[in-house]
Amino acid sequence: MKFFLDTASLQEIREGVAWGIVDGVTTNPSLVAKEGVDFHSRIKEICELVPDVSAEVTATNYEGMIQEGRILAKLHNHVTVKIPLISEGIKACKTLSQERIKVNVTLCFSVSQALLAAKAGATYVSPFVGRLDDISEDGMELVANIFQVYRNYGYKTQILAASLRHPQHVVQAALIGADVATMPFKVMEMLFKHPLTDIGLKKFLEDWENSKKNTKR
Repeated sequence: MKFFLDTASLQEIREGVAWGIVDGVTTNPSLVAKEGVDFHSRIKEICELVPDVSAEVTATNYEGMIQEGRILAKLHNHVTVKIPLISEGIKACKTLSQERIKVNVTLCFSVSQALLAAKAGATYVSPFVGRLDDISEDGMELVANIFQVYRNYGYKTQILAASLRHPQHVVQAALIGADVATMPFKVMEMLFKHPLTDIGLKKFLEDWENSKKNTKR
């Protein structure tokens, strides 16, 4: 399973890349706006750090999404154009996919929507796990059902589990077989943490210091 960071922070991306575990980035105009920088410039900067960057359009009509998508795709060959899962978006996905532009169809909340994305040739579909959990639905059940349907028919669209809020979301996505998990930097940091690791390391270092003291005697 590939790990993507959901961010526009170069500092976070560089640290994740230094860990050796980041395969890509998902971002959007809101995340870039928080950084106080130009959207297109930041997308190009991120593309120099990772090989796959989902950059979202702001238009909601077909013509606007096609225009923005083509512009984004020309910024760098690492760009995947992120498009909302609405009828105009599916239409745009089909066109851009036929032009060999990678598309990430986002804001997916049902299996039927995921089917539409796959039939339109999407590279990725992004089911939003946490947002479904927020309204007392089972986000991971959606991921599992999409996985089953795609396997039934051999769709090549990759499942990008999004809106992941904690490490168990990441683990559950991996157990189901999601192709990608995208997460905020803080969630990726949490994947490292376990109290027994901290206790074990502390004990190891204490024993090592004691052994050096005994050797000097």
